[in-house]
Amino acid sequence: MSAPLLLTFNPGSSTIKIGIYSVLDSAASRIGHGLIDLRHQPLRLHLVHSDGTNDILLKAAITDDLHEVLDETLGWLAAHFSLDDLVCVGHRVVHGGDRFGGPVAIDDAALAAIATLVPLAPLHQPQSVRLIRAIRHLRPHLLQTASFDTAFHRTQTDLVRRFAIPRQLFDQGIKRYGFHGLSYQFVTGQLALQFPNLSHGKVIAAHLGSGASLCALDAGVSRDSSMGFSTLDGIPMATRCGTLDAGVVLHLLDQRALGIKQVEAMLYEQSGLLGVSGLSADSRELLASERPEAREALDLFAFRIAGETARLAATLGGLDSFVFTAGIGEHQPEVRAAICGRLAWLGIELDPDANGVNARVISSARSRVTVVVLPTDEEQIIANQAVAVHLREEIRS
Repeated sequence: MSAPLLLTFNPGSSTIKIGIYSVLDSAASRIGHGLIDLRHQPLRLHLVHSDGTNDILLKAAITDDLHEVLDETLGWLAAHFSLDDLVCVGHRVVHGGDRFGGPVAIDDAALAAIATLVPLAPLHQPQSVRLIRAIRHLRPHLLQTASFDTAFHRTQTDLVRRFAIPRQLFDQGIKRYGFHGLSYQFVTGQLALQFPNLSHGKVIAAHLGSGASLCALDAGVSRDSSMGFSTLDGIPMATRCGTLDAGVVLHLLDQRALGIKQVEAMLYEQSGLLGVSGLSADSRELLASERPEAREALDLFAFRIAGETARLAATLGGLDSFVFTAGIGEHQPEVRAAICGRLAWLGIELDPDANGVNARVISSARSRVTVVVLPTDEEQIIANQAVAVHLREEIRS
């Protein structure tokens, strides 16, 4: 008898990452993965499985409900995996608000609550809702679960989460939530496994990818983060602005007479590295460019990360280690060196050779703060949580 299978969906603003897992003895083991990039047509499914890799052109057109895309994708997955054994689909959902403090089985009430949070994460939340509804349409009796990026940060105090605005707004949900929680949860677990002496201390983890944020961890517990009410906040990102004086938004709406949707598109899709450089949102292209605007965008990125690190260290009351993760954090020594160079006053000193080869520990023996590079795996956390919910639902039934 073959082992049960589960799928995970990790949607970005324009991509869908798919994980395929075998479930054995309550543990989820990855046996394949896929990626669909919704920005390019015809759509292409990049699928990795035990027999190799396939780049599959999809015939389905992108529709608002994604039914055709998901139906064709499941068909291709069935050619390589026994989807008759599929017991669960787990979804990454960026925003859980104050309602969701952990993974849940998705019923009508949960889906409705997830949908109400779309305005708080307009790039990501709609994709999750579409995917959940599409799977419901195609496989109405299949268990679906939601894992929330905000849940990991529920340990932050009200003092940290509060804005200095009228008190009743906090009670209505206008507060700092924090994001990238699935990534930080995985990194925290890996830190405990690989560097247990560090995991008990004061740690700042930097998830640096297209979306980017920092998290202050005390003995593995989230105490503060750079992202707040929305995924716009904190450090500059590929196309998102990071922290911005609210007066700028008021000025754009009033004095420049821009519409709300224009401002939203500017802050989410036209700012960050792309906006400052005028060239690209990809830090690799900026590193390869000789244009001064490209250098300035990267300098601003490092400058803001260093400044936010200082703020988070104040929350922690010290700093024992710094962790780089996600695409930029794991693979770009130049960016790491620029950030750490601005943090030398904290006692951070890199080993250039270790940094250059993306070693696990990249700080020198003289560094007062240990600097570590750890790959992240959000899909594994989604899979682990989906298995836990599946088992819980089985017991209930």
